[in-house]
Amino acid sequence: MQKASKFTAINRLLPWLQWVDQLINRAINLAPSVYGEEISNDAFRGLRITDHEAQRLLKREPGSSLFGQQASEDLKLFPKDLPIPSRLKRLADAFSLSQFDIGVLFIALVPELDLKYERLYAYLQDDVNKKRPCVDLALNLLSSNASEKLQRRNHFLGNSPLFQHNLICLFPGTGHEQSSLLSCFLKVDDLIIAYLLEEQGLDRRISFLCDLSYPDTMSSSQSELDGDKEDLPALAQNYIDIGKPLWLYFQGPDNASKKEYAGQIAGRLNKPFLYVNLARLGNNSTEDVARICKLIIREAWLKEAILYFDNYDVLRASKQANIHQQFMDQVSECCGITVLSGIESWVSEESGLRGMILIKFDIPDYSQRMALWKKILKKHTIQLSKDEIDNLTGRYRLTANQIVNVVETAFNEAQLQSVGYPNQKQEITLSDLFSAARVQTRNSMTQLAQQIKTIANWEDLVLPEDTLIQLREISAHYIHRPTVHDTWGFGRKLSYGKGINVLFTGSSGTGKTMAAEVLANHLAFDLFKIDLSGIVSKYIGETEKNLDKIFTAAENANVILFFDEADALFGKRSEIRDSHDRYANLEVSYLLQKMEQYDGIAILATNLRENMDEAFVRRLAFIVHFPFPDEACRRQIWEKVWPEETPLSEDIDLDNLASQLKLSGGNIKNVALAAAFMAADSGQVVTYRHILDATQREYQKLGKAIDTIVE
Repeated sequence: MQKASKFTAINRLLPWLQWVDQLINRAINLAPSVYGEEISNDAFRGLRITDHEAQRLLKREPGSSLFGQQASEDLKLFPKDLPIPSRLKRLADAFSLSQFDIGVLFIALVPELDLKYERLYAYLQDDVNKKRPCVDLALNLLSSNASEKLQRRNHFLGNSPLFQHNLICLFPGTGHEQSSLLSCFLKVDDLIIAYLLEEQGLDRRISFLCDLSYPDTMSSSQSELDGDKEDLPALAQNYIDIGKPLWLYFQGPDNASKKEYAGQIAGRLNKPFLYVNLARLGNNSTEDVARICKLIIREAWLKEAILYFDNYDVLRASKQANIHQQFMDQVSECCGITVLSGIESWVSEESGLRGMILIKFDIPDYSQRMALWKKILKKHTIQLSKDEIDNLTGRYRLTANQIVNVVETAFNEAQLQSVGYPNQKQEITLSDLFSAARVQTRNSMTQLAQQIKTIANWEDLVLPEDTLIQLREISAHYIHRPTVHDTWGFGRKLSYGKGINVLFTGSSGTGKTMAAEVLANHLAFDLFKIDLSGIVSKYIGETEKNLDKIFTAAENANVILFFDEADALFGKRSEIRDSHDRYANLEVSYLLQKMEQYDGIAILATNLRENMDEAFVRRLAFIVHFPFPDEACRRQIWEKVWPEETPLSEDIDLDNLASQLKLSGGNIKNVALAAAFMAADSGQVVTYRHILDATQREYQKLGKAIDTIVE
């Protein structure tokens, strides 16, 4: 099909190519009189200048048109009856090209179609190195006299249609860094060449971040467009019909659905679909971004494609402020259907675009997710109970595409495990789907926070009974949210605060991090730790930006957020001494707002409960206190801290350790680990002496004395 299209394009351009041949033929016939009869006999012609040639050059009228003055009158420079192909006419109309401009375009185009023109141009320019037409040759071929040739120099200036719109570029002659305008060579832009030849490929200069698809190659499966999206194809067609640009902003975390809907618009309008991944721009300079965007927008216009910019948030968050502005300046020049896709809300004052239409792509609600899970599981013949499907649906807020990927990932893992066992079918369990869901959702968070490996379980926690009950209540609160919010209708009563905001208080080493780890492990979520002291900025507004990035990524990742060192941000808000204190209060309020909007579990950990503002604390769903372990708890910790494989001496008295060493659980773990290394180094089992020596090191770190221990 593509070859046939090229052949048709050549046929359409053939009259103009033949016209160029006529110009060249006339010039070749006139060459002996212009350059002298010896042009055909001098083997060094073009490489040397003889006295005879110098005399002839002096006699030539300055600025004369070499071939125009002696042209036969019956050969018109611009025949009126040449048919203009539709694509050539579209270029001419859009960029106001004159007949002379079109002539220059084709003179520069023909070497791209046949290398014979390189030799012909070298002959006409009297130099074997000049294989491309220069400005002087184009003027000589298309001008009748010196006055006309001089006037038409304007067609090669920067503000002329050919060069202002980058249809043709100039490049200096070989070895001439400061070439005159006349000696510069002409090169048609690759996009224009491909357009005139009706090629379907993508310009190689933008292929690293773009993908181009055509209606006949797009997926034939088109799902129904719902709600405010169902009228988009008709709306886009109306704008195309009246020749007005249309800008759409697709907002939401469901990137796959956004791209699919944009592709459906292109398919229903029978238009190509040009996808641009802005995340691939990398560290390009402002100038590079402007140049690349110009090429992309030109490609979309030439191909009459629906233009889709994905990952717009990456560009808006660029540290180079001019990058975003340059991009928006270019997008404002789009004259077709342009879609920007991002997760964050659209900020109209940032864009400079008027009439941007916002289309939201939210995560499917509970009932929609339930229907999707049932449909995809049935497709892969995976049998789960109703309770298990309820568990999947309520636990993970996934997009439609993520649900598909979770099931397919679990299915492929099962297929891999069954290799070599053709008669054994590997059953896919709820646990397999949990694991696949966690892999699907963690990628967006890995660049913003530290992932904590969750290996601890309820049996590892040594805490007072009331503390354990509270932790189990947090778990149950999340598991039963679908019942309370959706089935029982409480979700309609809550405009915000549907997530679970938790405050863990207690000194270091009392089990706050382990408790968060147990919750994540029990709920089959990933746990990400954020050190608040690392994201609080002295620059106004930067802390909010850092927090916004974290919560935006977490909203789409279905993870537990564990904010450690919360004391870096929280304090007594009642004492406002200066504007910075007032702004710190705004930071605290902003964090609380984001936590209330977050639909998952967010945990704050602080060592100093008394420094927390009561107005803030009252708005938290759970406050869990982790007390310093008493002797009974320390005895349990000492007993559980040793792995079964660790060889222990009989002289170790755990009761004595618990009573004499007032250490937190974290300190006890450090002591046990250090003692194990001491024992391994000495080639012995772990003895009481090893534990005492390790305790001394731990006390040194804490700045305490160890003289109270009885050996």
